[in-house]
Amino acid sequence: MGKGYRQGRLGEEIRKIISELLLREIKDPRLSGMVSISAVQVTADGSYATAYISLLGLSSSSEASEEEKEEVLSAFRSAKGLIKREIGKQIKLRHVPEVLFKMDTSMEYGRHITKLIHDLGIEGNKNDNKDDEDEE
Repeated sequence: MGKGYRQGRLGEEIRKIISELLLREIKDPRLSGMVSISAVQVTADGSYATAYISLLGLSSSSEASEEEKEEVLSAFRSAKGLIKREIGKQIKLRHVPEVLFKMDTSMEYGRHITKLIHDLGIEGNKNDNKDDEDEE
């Protein structure tokens, strides 16, 4: 059991609670699109939990605009009291962590890297397939 085992379990439980609240309790119109909690990281002392939010399909483009991101973050900030209360009810803790919300930009970063590789003309999969055909 590593150093961060308890924080990892606590973060996963908090992620499940927030996801359930999104489905059942929080009825904010600013959260009308595909919003999910991709991960929750808890500090070593358990005083803060950072929830990473992913946005999918809020607009016709593949990436959400800055206004949409800010609206979703403000909706989560306004629901912070409800979220903290539910965490306290469902998980027996001496101190319920303060929940912070940040945008998860890993999908956008992945698309950016894929575009850069495509623009460079690097075709790694074609070379791998040719090697497999040569071996047969």
